[in-house]
Formats: sequence, C-alpha cells, structure tokens
Amino acid sequence: MIGDRVAVFVVFGLNGAVYGTWAPRVPALSEQLRAGPAQLGLTLFAMTAGMLTAAAFAGRLAERFGARAMIVGSVALGCLILPVLGGLTSVIWFGVAVIGLGAANGALDVSMNIAGVGVERRIDRPIMPVFHAGFSFGGLAGSAAAGLAAARHIPLEWHFGVAAVVIAVALLVVLPGLPRAVPRAERAAVTARVAPARRPVLWLLAMVALLSAVAEGASSDWSALLMVSEHGIGQGAAALAFAGFSLAMAITRLGGAWAQARFGATPTLAVGALLAGAGLVLAATAPVAGLAFGGFVLAGVGLAACFPIALGLAGAAGKRDDDTGGEREIAFVTAIAYGGFVGGPPMIGGIAQVTSLSVSFIVVGLLAASIALAAAGAGRARHRELTAPEPVGKRGLLS
Repeated sequence: MIGDRVAVFVVFGLNGAVYGTWAPRVPALSEQLRAGPAQLGLTLFAMTAGMLTAAAFAGRLAERFGARAMIVGSVALGCLILPVLGGLTSVIWFGVAVIGLGAANGALDVSMNIAGVGVERRIDRPIMPVFHAGFSFGGLAGSAAAGLAAARHIPLEWHFGVAAVVIAVALLVVLPGLPRAVPRAERAAVTARVAPARRPVLWLLAMVALLSAVAEGASSDWSALLMVSEHGIGQGAAALAFAGFSLAMAITRLGGAWAQARFGATPTLAVGALLAGAGLVLAATAPVAGLAFGGFVLAGVGLAACFPIALGLAGAAGKRDDDTGGEREIAFVTAIAYGGFVGGPPMIGGIAQVTSLSVSFIVVGLLAASIALAAAGAGRARHRELTAPEPVGKRGLLS
C-alpha cells in the first residue's frame, strides 16, 4: 500500500501539473478565444477571485469533512473543467470555467497543505518543503508536456483532456494512502478557539507567505522581460531565467525539511530571505547577463522553503490536544498569501512605469529580505502564546 508521505507528495505534484498544463498554453487559448490582452487579463483575474473565495471557505470544509474528501472533490472538479477549457470559444464562458478551475485550485491548495501538516505531525519532524518540491516538479512536468503539445500543434481540448485523465488516474492510485479524517465523535472537545484573525502569529506567518508570493510572482511574470530590457539578451535565452529559478527552487525544497529540522524554522526562513533578497537585487543590478541568471537561481534557492514552512507553522499553531486542528489557520494564511500573486505583478509594473524594471526588482528584493523580520516576529508571538497563562495551542515546530 502506498504510504501517506508518497500519496501527499503526489497530490502536490498533481496540483502543480494542472497549472503547468494550461498556463503555458495561454497564447493558444487567446488565439482560440480571439481575446485581446485586456479581455484575457479579466478572465484570469476571475480565476484568481475563484481561488481566493474557495481558499477562504476551504478550511472550515476540511475541518468538517476532512482533507481527503476535499482533495478528491477539488481534483475531480479540476479534471472536469480542464478539458472544457480546451474547447471553449466564448470569452464569457471561458471566464465562468476559469472561476471554477480557480475554486478547485484554491480548495486543493488548502486541503493538500492540511494533509501535509497531518503527515508532519504523525512523523514528528518537518516535511512540508519536500511536499512543495512535489508541486514544483509537477509544474515542471506539466510545462514540459505543454511545450511538447504546442510544438506538435496538438489541439487544446485533446491536450487538456489527456492531462485530465492522467491526473485523475494518478489520484485514484494514491487515494488509499491519503490521510483519513478523524471522526467528529472522536475529536477532543474544544471549549474555546481564538479566531485566526485575532492571532498575531498567524498574521506574521501570512506576511511571510505573502512576501514570498510577491517575490515568486515577480520572478515568474517579469524575469524574462527584465533580462531582455535591462540586460539585452534574446527572448529565447531570457526564458531560461525563470527556468533556472524554478529548478533551483524545486531542488532546494528537497533539502528544506532537513534545514528546518537541523537549524530551526526561524533561522531557515531568515537565511532564505536574505539569499532571496540578494539574488533579486543581483538580477536587477548585475553588469553582465550571466550574473543576472545566477541571481534568479539564488532567489529560487532562498525562497524555496519560505512558503511551505509558513503553512506548516500555521497548521502547528492550530494544533489541538488530539493532534487535529489547524485547518482554519492554514486557510487563513493561504488566502492572504494569494494577495501576493494578485497584487505583486501590477505593483511591479507600476514601479517600473515610473522608474525602471531594475528598480522594481530591487524593491522586490528588499521585500523578500524582510521575510526575515516577519519570521522573527512570528517566533516571538508564538513564544508569547505558549507562555501565556492559558495558551492558545500546543507547542509546534516553530523555533
């Protein structure tokens, strides 16, 4: 039987594969829909709205039905919608469909992280960065398949349909290994719970995830343009900047759990933040393109563990005496982190419009470095909770 660690790792990979399947084929979708940048931008914003809405409610639903049921439901919804996207020619219906796909993605993001935290509690050591490596490798695999499909001019509906079948079959294979929900009758009674929005530690962890999302979004959306406009290289070579960033992030995440266990969460976050900030500043100011490529690789290394550690600590902060809990806390941090993906790109574009793209990346680098401050603040806030006369939760992995 497939173990829970392998099963959850695969689910993270499937989530990355869904994004990697459709995102690289946006140009083909735009052509099929006959949509200009403004129309396409609005529909993609609708997808983000669906993600945010679903993430806000996913914690409560996972608390009631279990992460396993949420994973199955959200993957099933995504697999149903994905081939539909490939056959649409109406911008309006495309917008409706991507709202559903965004909702499926948002629910899956929250539920798979809840499942990951459950595994982390069972084995009693950090493992969230490894799970997020699964997401990164899944995205790379999906992107590679999408590139091959585009090169061979495979129709979108065929490409998306085959991808949906592969993803559904993979989920069925690992389904028995996914953590099962604790029956409500067996859960410890909870006399009082502090709402996530009233806990400073969760706001600070959300800030870690938010700033990480801004830096990651900047690298994915603007790295190629930075290399072309500021360093004068061709578009084909410029695309390698994000490829290097993504590969460095994926590989580093495999060792992120070891670093967290060896040095503690706060030091790991602080060192990663400083590396990411230095890498982004180097990418913006390097005198030669080779150093700028190295800057994006360094940023990928630094950011690799930030998002997964923040979510793992959010789950730990919501842990109850019976080893359940954390669903609402993870959902709270995830929903706020999505704001980085929504607001980051336009912020960067606005700064670039007034100054330059290099200045934008310097600003993003400084924001990434400030993750260290938020992580230190979260550590202090969690310590205050644990030493209070009536602690909110048990001691977790934060140190």
